[in-house]
Amino acid sequence: MVRVATDIGGTFTDLVYVTKDGRVGTAKSHTTPDQFEQGVIDVINAAGLQPGEFESFVHGTTIVINAITERKGVKTGLITTQGFRDVLEIGRGDRPDFFNLDYQKPIPFVPRYLRKEIPERISYKGEIVKPVDLSVLPSILDHFRKNQVEAIAICLINSYANPVHEQQILEKIGELWPEVSVVASHQITREWREYERTNTTVLSAYVQPIAHQYLDRLTQRLKDAGMKCTPYIMQSNCGIDTVSATRQIPITMIESGPASGVWGAAALGRLIGEMNVIAIDIGGTTAKCGLITNGEVKLNTNYYVERTRTFSGYPVMVPVVDLVEIGNGGGSIAWVDQYKRLHVGPQSAGASPGPVAYGKGGTEPTTTDANLALGCINPHYFCGGTIQADMDGVQAALERLARKLDLTPHEAAQGIVRIANNNMVNAIKLISVNRGHDPRDFTLVAFGGGGGMHACALARELNIKKVVIPMLSAVFSAWGMLLSDLRRDTLLTQIVEFSADHAAERLNQTFKSLEKQALDAYLAEGFLPSQIRFLRYARCRYQNQEHSVEITIPSGEITSESLPTILETFHSDYEREYTYRLNAPVELVCFHLIAIAEVDKLKPQKVQPSGRKLEDAIKGQRKVDFIEEGIHLATIYAGELLEPGMKFSGPAVVEESGATIVIPPGLPCEIDDYGNYHILTAK
Repeated sequence: MVRVATDIGGTFTDLVYVTKDGRVGTAKSHTTPDQFEQGVIDVINAAGLQPGEFESFVHGTTIVINAITERKGVKTGLITTQGFRDVLEIGRGDRPDFFNLDYQKPIPFVPRYLRKEIPERISYKGEIVKPVDLSVLPSILDHFRKNQVEAIAICLINSYANPVHEQQILEKIGELWPEVSVVASHQITREWREYERTNTTVLSAYVQPIAHQYLDRLTQRLKDAGMKCTPYIMQSNCGIDTVSATRQIPITMIESGPASGVWGAAALGRLIGEMNVIAIDIGGTTAKCGLITNGEVKLNTNYYVERTRTFSGYPVMVPVVDLVEIGNGGGSIAWVDQYKRLHVGPQSAGASPGPVAYGKGGTEPTTTDANLALGCINPHYFCGGTIQADMDGVQAALERLARKLDLTPHEAAQGIVRIANNNMVNAIKLISVNRGHDPRDFTLVAFGGGGGMHACALARELNIKKVVIPMLSAVFSAWGMLLSDLRRDTLLTQIVEFSADHAAERLNQTFKSLEKQALDAYLAEGFLPSQIRFLRYARCRYQNQEHSVEITIPSGEITSESLPTILETFHSDYEREYTYRLNAPVELVCFHLIAIAEVDKLKPQKVQPSGRKLEDAIKGQRKVDFIEEGIHLATIYAGELLEPGMKFSGPAVVEESGATIVIPPGLPCEIDDYGNYHILTAK
């Protein structure tokens, strides 16, 4: 019996498996965008596994984010409170490109003729001001049918405080049109902020039929192949959940792959004693950065799809790992603008045609092509030896680019890597410096196919003292899935003034109510009370401010004596993020409960040395351009032959089947007991 995790990326689909005796295996196959489930079957076959022997199966997918960014969801209608039809159109006024007079707001995913109003009103206190008038619902549904609507989103004003009207509409639609896909805002979140909540509900409805079809096809293919265990789906909150729960709210897996990578970095950090970690995942299409402090991953519900420096993007109000994602990966295309400036990304060659070196029709040079030209990647061991790199094509592509810049092809390759590194440095600053954290206080954990190639250069630029490249770094996000428990986040907006007489009582009552709801749901699915634990958080702010910071709330009974400690936590967290604190009243604005159901998951095992010597792992030498350090004759090591306790220094390149680790001159590297690479980048 084996535990298996698969992760669909923009270029590759990764697989990690662990056998009963602790043996770990990996596999990669090309992502199949038209039928993602085929890529999963392909990678299972590539690993030589039979679904019938799976003890557990966890899956991460880009199906939701792809459907949104590529506009491949279904035609969606919106039902909202009378007078609030244009919430999606109005949006927010804090546009990022402030001085652009031609700025265009994001186009709503539901056009105005498919946004319908229903008479009802609930106050912000949850009191029914005007009962819902369901008599207009049949005509609304007739209008949706005539316009081939496939999914309906329901979002009423103040339904976060009392969802009764949304529940009544849901029930009536189930009677009148049971075939249609429908979701209501209270099923996703009970947070306030009307525009964000409405857009989240719309996006969830927009992708729901697509996600249903995909999950159904995947589970059926695996079932037909003999799989008997219950599959789990990786969520954006660093936990896993059942397929049935995910089908209800598929928007929760919008960033499932990146979340598992950051979660894996946190678990690895706790394992090796590195509690403060900057995680960077450099894949074929993107680079993603996350921050881990004191071993904990930070989540937020302030996530935006397609947000850039000049575009507002679309808010998604579900718990998502706090990360920064940029369009810089191994497949990012280098191009020259009209002012003869070199750029790298965000356009990507993807899985097809891929970088020029793939020989599948790519013509524009990518970061991977540049690293091949500089000697960082071995053209004869490209993609683990499965592809012979088309170096003639790479040289021709670099020559075409170089002519536009009046450079040599080698200088163009250097420029591509420099710019890619600079883009990733800026991303790390956004997740650290911009949040009040000094990168020098953190260890950089780099993974993905390109993580080890760029990590040392990034660390030296930011004065980060240590880089850790995990064992299995090429499939690390899939590895992180095997470390995850079931997790469900519940958020509820309620305002509680800490100075009020009954503040402690209000906190206790609300948290206990949320815990009971979560416990009942897990028990109904067959989990035992001993498997379930809770984590408490709260969004707090200075009274009358707009935005809040999330703090940890201790477990157990909250008393008036413990409130000052909670307040001091808020003041210190607020000061770290905003550089000041106020002598002003503090109020809690949102309860956040995490309910975790522990499952039988991977327990990392130490690697047992075979007794071989470091010399046995040396494959040879070749010239490598380390750019800042110049060209050096680097020692080439076979990663699969390196063992715990081995030490060496750069210039060196470690070659694994799915990743390459570049170690500049003078930097010492040591393999730890778990097979991870520790590289000291500063004294």
